Amino acid sequence: MSDRLYFPVPDECDNMLAQRFLRDKCGLSARIITRLKREKDGILMDGKILRTIDCVQSGKTVSIAIPDEKCEIEPTKGTLDIRYEDEHFLVVNKLHSMPVHPVKQHQSDTLANIVSYYCSQNGKPFVFRAINRLDKDTSGLVLIAKNRFTANAVKNKTHKVYYALCEGKINIEGIVDKPMDLRDDSKMVRIVRDDGMKAVTHYKPLVATKDFTLLELWLETGRTHQIRCHMAYLGHPLMGDDLYGGKLDKISRQALHCARLEFYHPIKNEYITVTAEIPEDMQSVINNKED
Repeated sequence: MSDRLYFPVPDECDNMLAQRFLRDKCGLSARIITRLKREKDGILMDGKILRTIDCVQSGKTVSIAIPDEKCEIEPTKGTLDIRYEDEHFLVVNKLHSMPVHPVKQHQSDTLANIVSYYCSQNGKPFVFRAINRLDKDTSGLVLIAKNRFTANAVKNKTHKVYYALCEGKINIEGIVDKPMDLRDDSKMVRIVRDDGMKAVTHYKPLVATKDFTLLELWLETGRTHQIRCHMAYLGHPLMGDDLYGGKLDKISRQALHCARLEFYHPIKNEYITVTAEIPEDMQSVINNKED
């Protein structure tokens, strides 16, 4: 064990059972708590052993041990656009055309490879854990947890806002509440179908022209290709998204960007908001609009 996470006990948690404090306030899973109980000095309060059947006391600090982990992803030298970093999280503004994780066709040119190089150069390697995943050709913010505990604690406690350019004119905001799943003849393309999984997308037009609309979107669910599928269902596929019917005449990739990311920081006990401006290829389309 080489490092620790620290959680001050607030007044409202005074005399709370340690098991509950670790679960509800620290965001630790039952499996992780069980593992910590087996480790020497796995759970401490002000430096003394804390059992899960004990009560925590306000004004004191609970700490848990972080096991050493080795990042096994091949490091590749590259440039990172870092928008937020501390000892627990890293938020990067990902370029389009870059996969997040290594796959068969991309073994060394992914975000994970570059992050692996970056953290090894800093002398603090960690296992790459992307909390949100963007398609290769989608640009924008990716949240990366630096250990398994913060990764678990932030799960389902993020909110993302996207910008997209879609074909055609949309004048009013709306909601698409339509289930979706794979098309029967494809392992990649999603469609709206009654027997699919629930998917809800909110959209709001920011700039509308006769040819395209700049949308702000946020999701209640996180299905693969959700924005791309739902906008195609509405008859307004994303520009550049030829997989779902978008045209390639003004932009060469799906015009989708994760522009704002809000996440709960379990150590600071507050929400952190990070932003990333619209990338140049999308901004160029907007600048050259015809009313």
